[in-house]
Amino acid sequence: MYKKYLDMADRISDRRQTSNNYFLALNTAIVGLVGYSRLGLQDTGFFLNRLAWIISIVGIIICFVWYRMVRSYKDLNSGKFKVIHQIEKLLPIRPFDAEWDILGRGKDRQLYLPFTHLEIYVPLVFALLHLGIIIAFFFVKQM
Repeated sequence: MYKKYLDMADRISDRRQTSNNYFLALNTAIVGLVGYSRLGLQDTGFFLNRLAWIISIVGIIICFVWYRMVRSYKDLNSGKFKVIHQIEKLLPIRPFDAEWDILGRGKDRQLYLPFTHLEIYVPLVFALLHLGIIIAFFFVKQM
């Protein structure tokens, strides 16, 4: 049962990475599409400017969904590891608990900085990029 639960925790990490790859590719495509519509087809005017705005707004919404998924996976993994620690109390050895002790139980950033603490900023950076594109279109149109 312990081994099966460890496998479940590992599969969540795999799904999390697959989700991150999907959202990263999607946001990269959106930024590329907006850039192409703005620079590559600049002379077509009003329609593509509106389209770029809409695409950038959709990008911000996608970033919010991505951010929430990262948080959700983090919370799910945290819960799973709490259960793993509880199961380990019944076992003769406690490898995850020992590892957590070695890493300062997540309180010392010199010993351990969870990936989530970095990962959570990626959708925020893309959302700011999308917002910057919207602001740029507004100021460029006004000039």
